Amino acid sequence: MIAEDDDRPVPMQPKLDVLDFWSIIRPELPSISGLCTQVTAFMDESTLHGRLAELCAAGMEGVVFVGVPRTMNDGEGSGVAPTDALSIYRELVANRGVIVIPTRDGEQGRLNFKCNQGATYGMTQLLYSDAIVGFLTAFAEATDHRPEILLSFGFVPKVEARVGLINWLIQDPGNAAVAEEQEFVQKLAGSEPAQKRRLMVDLYQRVLDGVVDLGFPLSIHFEATYGLSAPAFETFAEMLDYWAPDKQG
Repeated sequence: MIAEDDDRPVPMQPKLDVLDFWSIIRPELPSISGLCTQVTAFMDESTLHGRLAELCAAGMEGVVFVGVPRTMNDGEGSGVAPTDALSIYRELVANRGVIVIPTRDGEQGRLNFKCNQGATYGMTQLLYSDAIVGFLTAFAEATDHRPEILLSFGFVPKVEARVGLINWLIQDPGNAAVAEEQEFVQKLAGSEPAQKRRLMVDLYQRVLDGVVDLGFPLSIHFEATYGLSAPAFETFAEMLDYWAPDKQG
């Protein structure tokens, strides 16, 4: 975890290191491997190598390499850039991931470069539109790269209307596509549970129907940004009833 902008709606709180958290829950999940993110931009090559070796030894099956926060420019960190980490640690980390933001300008070229560097999978930003469909369709037409795509969906509770954390997380001032996503987030926040579930399942269906035949291996990432809740799990369960990774093929 690294500090973010001062205007974050919910202050950053100290959290367990992912290795400590994983060591606590792994005995309850003996047949499960983990995925995590790792900030690379503030560690030198040797220190980062040690950290990644620890993560892999602990049972992390894949690591998403993350760079500087959005308040800094790419390359401003004192450590290893994520794009460099993809190639440097190719032998150490079998599954090397990157963040994919389908609404971001220039993301097609960015993902292609990361795949050339050694990325094997991409984890999307939380999806509140079906923009990923057009993005992956165009990407598939332009390149032979077929990284696994981890599609991310986040539950939006009523408190979002007051706090605005998800709105803040996905912001991209001046980006009309993101503005539409922010409007959808507000609609979800103001909806009753049954309608909210229908809206999320509909989005999920549109996304999966649009990408399932493009040739990318697909996985799903669910997030309850404000914390776990029964409505979140009920929504996620209904989404998985429609499509789950074990239904591929």
